[in-house]
Amino acid sequence: MNAHFRQQFPALQRQYNNDTLVFLDGPGGTQVPNQVIDAISGYYKTSNANSHGAFITAHETDVVIDSTREKMAHFLGAEGPQTISVGANMTTLTYSLSKAIARKLQPGDEILITQLDHEANRGPWLALRSEGIIVREVRLKPTGVLDYEDFQNKLNERTRLVAMGWASNILGTVNDVKRVREMTYQCGAWLLLDAVHYAPHFSINVQELGCDFLLCSAYKFYGPHVGILYARHGLLDQLPTDRLRTTEQHAPFKIETGTQNHAALAGVVAAVDFIASYGEGADYRAQLVDAMTKIRACEKSLFIKMHAALSALQGVRAYGLAGDEDARTPTIAVTVEGKRPEKVCEILAQHNICAWDGHFYALRSVEVLGLLEKGGVTRLGLSAYTSENDIDRTIDAFKKISNS
Repeated sequence: MNAHFRQQFPALQRQYNNDTLVFLDGPGGTQVPNQVIDAISGYYKTSNANSHGAFITAHETDVVIDSTREKMAHFLGAEGPQTISVGANMTTLTYSLSKAIARKLQPGDEILITQLDHEANRGPWLALRSEGIIVREVRLKPTGVLDYEDFQNKLNERTRLVAMGWASNILGTVNDVKRVREMTYQCGAWLLLDAVHYAPHFSINVQELGCDFLLCSAYKFYGPHVGILYARHGLLDQLPTDRLRTTEQHAPFKIETGTQNHAALAGVVAAVDFIASYGEGADYRAQLVDAMTKIRACEKSLFIKMHAALSALQGVRAYGLAGDEDARTPTIAVTVEGKRPEKVCEILAQHNICAWDGHFYALRSVEVLGLLEKGGVTRLGLSAYTSENDIDRTIDAFKKISNS
């Protein structure tokens, strides 16, 4: 983005061993701007109360909750705030949703998942096998893309749900969800998208896509740890969710259990506002779309530079699609010959570069690629606050690692 954007993140100003930190850990959770920090602390300072009271701080909490739904509806291009539910995290919401959907299914009904997915969008559905639900998985090709012929072959008249990621949090692959949506229309199946890794990098329009459910996490796009569920208008009301009789028995409330983290919700509002402030347009939605377009362009340019440089180094292997940056997020999974991923991350940390190693809960993908026993991969994730200097420092560090 620009210098002003970076200045909003206090973590980027931190010094350790007389140098700043390079944050390439964004896929595991981005850094947070002052606007979000101030919103969370401001809520605790002035408005800390439970909801639906007669007094001012309770009213202010109600506004925070309502604003979260409204802002996230704009962010996702949803029909309105009644389609947005919130929870502790994406995994918890997915488990709640899976149990509700299971009550609508019969033994022998089928759910289709993929080998490319995060376990949060596999485990809840695989657990339904104990109830007689057939769960199939779509193959992952060695190139890091799904086998869409296999996808088509495994869809049939018994398929009730396709649960897949929009983008891989380990390989960065952006899946062809429009193609899958057309497939699911043919057999009448619901489409659920895990957009946790996609949402920080691309604009989303759930109405245009036509998905039935979509989940994402605010802490991946500069906010706090809050899970977000979009359910197509009227769909959540059809599902028998786990809920107390004191809970409002309709969408979007009927899947929300217990008291929400109101301070964190204030942070979600601030995070979406923060993104929108870098866009232009006639209305709030247009500003968000424009801001995400700018974020994508910035990240893509830096990604191309780093991917090319790392791929050229002897002994360094970058996984996933090559030469098609439009079908990738700015996330790079690499291995270095002769060094386990955890060792690579230890060396990077000595250069003040923050990166993760392992499988990142994309366990099945790592198994299929034959990397699990080798410790998985080193993952480098670019964000909108990543700078040219961050890329140069990372490339220099990898040159030293590959030559050592």
